[in-house]
Amino acid sequence: MNKNSKIYIAGHRGLVGSAIVKNLESKGYTDLVYRRHAELDLTDQQAVAEFFQTVKPEYVILAAAKVGGIVANNTYRADFIYENLQIQNNVIHQSHLNGVTKLLFLGSTCIYPKMAPQPMPEDSLLTDTLEYTNEPYAIAKIAGIKMCESYNLQYGTNYISVMPTNLYGPNDNFDLEKSHVLPALIRKIHCAKLLNEGKYDEVVKDLGVETLEEAKSYLQGFGVDEKRVEIWGSGKPMREFLWSEDMADACVFLLENRDFKDTYESVDGSNDSCTPNSVQTTEIRNTHINIGTGKDVSIKELAYLIKEVVGFKGEFTFNTDKPDGTMKKLTDVSKLHGLGWQHKVELEEGVRKMYGWYLDK
Repeated sequence: MNKNSKIYIAGHRGLVGSAIVKNLESKGYTDLVYRRHAELDLTDQQAVAEFFQTVKPEYVILAAAKVGGIVANNTYRADFIYENLQIQNNVIHQSHLNGVTKLLFLGSTCIYPKMAPQPMPEDSLLTDTLEYTNEPYAIAKIAGIKMCESYNLQYGTNYISVMPTNLYGPNDNFDLEKSHVLPALIRKIHCAKLLNEGKYDEVVKDLGVETLEEAKSYLQGFGVDEKRVEIWGSGKPMREFLWSEDMADACVFLLENRDFKDTYESVDGSNDSCTPNSVQTTEIRNTHINIGTGKDVSIKELAYLIKEVVGFKGEFTFNTDKPDGTMKKLTDVSKLHGLGWQHKVELEEGVRKMYGWYLDK
């Protein structure tokens, strides 16, 4: 990419997209294009077609998606599969029709089977049953991978798919009802600390309510008071976490330095470039790339790390009536390392950065 290449970032305001925008700006890219949802609804086929025909981006980063935690994924199953398929279909197809030079599609490691080998290699995709709670979202993301692969193989496009592990960082979602585990723990533990220290005005302000009684009642619904924080499950599940700005750096590295042909070896051991309309005589699969640290931590260990960083003096209780989910989800990042990129921010440093960002905002 040239520094003046026109780059469209779909989903620029989210955790992923905002980190990529920041990375591109820091590297001197000057022609970055984005649209808020109110300006461009990516589920609207005609609107997306008109945008691509008018703007003509050279590069596309598809970070836009409908995302959420376990409860949201399991509750709004139809919304998750429909909206994500619509977004992907529209953006990827219009990228092809309008001659986009390279596209980067972002998915999630929830694409892998519930009982995938650990750490999860790219070639475990489609080998077993998915985790039920987020199956519709995962199927949409698998379709995105296969769509990119298929356009590359049929039309000779240059689309790369990356599957980040659990992300956290600036612009994360701290909504206690909808956020992922790490930002949710930070906010719950922070609010418990404020209650423990008698900083009631700050609790009310943090939650955006009118009275202390409202704040306490709301927090009690999530098992939070001045002495304790309840954590769903046993605390034993192992999870991997990647600082969002590291993820962005990996994405930009791949855009700048790698192409679709670098992401696979076909069954005969070759990775020859595909040509449009050529007859495929070999199988090319699992061209996506895991992005992660290759390291994991238990939810219990994570909670105690956040407790130390926040400075909370109370206790934890583990509600074993709530589900643990998959006990271990760790990515195999050997493919990413082989392509020349490794993470920089370790978990303790990242949690401190994250809490500092939360306090500033």
